[in-house]
Amino acid sequence: MAELAYHRVYSQLTAQIKAGQYPDYRLPDERSLTDQFGVSRSTIKRALGILVSRGIVFQKQGAGTFVNPLYFKSKPLFNYTGDNIGITDSLVQDGQQQSIQVLHFHVQKAKDEIAQSLFLQPNDFVYRIERLRLVDGQPFMIEIGYLPIRLVPDLNEEVIQDSLYKYLEKEQHLQVTKSFLNISTEPSTASDQKLLQLKPNEPVGVMEGIFFTDSGTPIEFSRMRIHYKYMQYNSFVSLS
Repeated sequence: MAELAYHRVYSQLTAQIKAGQYPDYRLPDERSLTDQFGVSRSTIKRALGILVSRGIVFQKQGAGTFVNPLYFKSKPLFNYTGDNIGITDSLVQDGQQQSIQVLHFHVQKAKDEIAQSLFLQPNDFVYRIERLRLVDGQPFMIEIGYLPIRLVPDLNEEVIQDSLYKYLEKEQHLQVTKSFLNISTEPSTASDQKLLQLKPNEPVGVMEGIFFTDSGTPIEFSRMRIHYKYMQYNSFVSLS
């Protein structure tokens, strides 16, 4: 699957920032970045927008784009902002290999909670996708997601072994750009302990949310159970 242009720019800029290629903390202007990466101005704007939303850089009107110095002091293990880069790419540790193990994939009638969350009719069907996400072979997240079949009719197990949102954007022309998330912790279950390699007295992080396309259509209801070591969560907040 070809990498999206804005994602490639985002990834390379992040790598350059981590490598210390901007010792003065200032990034080149958008025109220079356009020439450097051989992409459109809108692609550069989108990549920079993701960096801004994650608090990696900030933009000062009339002065340019600068690396956030606090980023180097508190690089999170897990930093998810709800954009369609996806959860896998929200792991920002250097040199880690990420993988997905599909646990279950089937079609079922939408239960009341799922139908209500996704604005479906009682008899509508959804995909139920259960995956285990790993970093360097170590499990960190159990993810159970529900997607309406009518929105993604051709989904299959091969697709969900990779980034689902990249597939939706490239193949289905659906951009997942917003989410509503509830974040909490609770005691781990026997299943959590088995899949995430937790001890009986260790907790699990819980993220539950609805994910929306850029048109405002809810496309996924997801429950994520996360190893507590990955539950450092950063947020970039506007006070105006």
